[in-house]
Amino acid sequence: MSDSLAALAELPYRPASPTNYAPNIGLIGCGGITRYHLDAYRSAGFHVTALCDIRLERAKKRAEEFYPEATLYEDYRDLLRDDAIEVVDIATHSPIRPPIIEAALRAGKHVLSQKPFVLDLDQGQRLIDLARKQDRYLAVNQNGRWAPHFSYARLVAERGFLGDVFGAHLSCHWDHTWVAGTEFEKVKHLILYDYAIHWFDMVRCLLPGKKVRRVFASTARVPGQQLMPDLLGQAVIEFDEAQSTLAFDASVPHGPLEQTYLSGTLGSLHSSGTGNQQQSLSVTVEAGRWTPKLVGKWFPDGFHGTMAELLCSIEEKRPCAVDAADNLESLALCFAAIASAESHQPLIPGSVRSLPA
Repeated sequence: MSDSLAALAELPYRPASPTNYAPNIGLIGCGGITRYHLDAYRSAGFHVTALCDIRLERAKKRAEEFYPEATLYEDYRDLLRDDAIEVVDIATHSPIRPPIIEAALRAGKHVLSQKPFVLDLDQGQRLIDLARKQDRYLAVNQNGRWAPHFSYARLVAERGFLGDVFGAHLSCHWDHTWVAGTEFEKVKHLILYDYAIHWFDMVRCLLPGKKVRRVFASTARVPGQQLMPDLLGQAVIEFDEAQSTLAFDASVPHGPLEQTYLSGTLGSLHSSGTGNQQQSLSVTVEAGRWTPKLVGKWFPDGFHGTMAELLCSIEEKRPCAVDAADNLESLALCFAAIASAESHQPLIPGSVRSLPA
């Protein structure tokens, strides 16, 4: 095996954990998605000592499932008064999240916020500034970065195996009509906002060091569609000497497909499967082709990865890969794409300061 292929075989794409740092963690908000948070944390050996939800029965349910010894709270302010808790995972709905983040930072806690951590870029910057003032970490749960295929692709791009990456093309074709009758059906730009935020974030990871110039996006309806939000979405993202395309077909009843293709000056990467939980990946460079046997799944490994990255960065006193300042750039791209779909014009990320209604 050549040196380059041997190096590809050793990429540390699996979530890590801190060596000697095991803080008490509090979870604020115990809705449906948090079963994946807590499953990952329990498997990783993280110490969740408090659970909070305005509906106490939901906190009790999560405690019974994962952390029966955890203290339960109805009011997040009571949880934040517990000096033994060093880190909080804030998994409430987006509109009410910023004041909880602010309160947690002022209480001296490190914060992992569910995505998107704000709906307004200027508000996000104020929270970032507060975190720096308080000397606390503020990270965002962009858990897609630790989905096995995305994590591996991210390292391949960052470490130069493909040379200078100039193309990143990602597509998802699946059935998202399960949202009928749920709160998600009320989200106008469900696909470009709630779902594609992971892909806008990944584009930035897969084209390291490159700045987005403009984004043009559009949405459309599927024939005979009854759901309120458009189920078709696409985006073209322009860089200097690079390009990216995203395509989402969210009403495919049979034969789902998800693909990622990276093209670079020294090679290419292709990942494909029936969904983001099952992907087969290969890297082709001058020395040959490498197909790793990927271990794990996005759920729950992505949730392990984001919390572990926060804890490791605190332990090692280094910048966090999913810190809020970095995430603000992903949000700027997402907001501009949604506004582009509304205006039918290409837009510059950062020119749209808040999530379009």
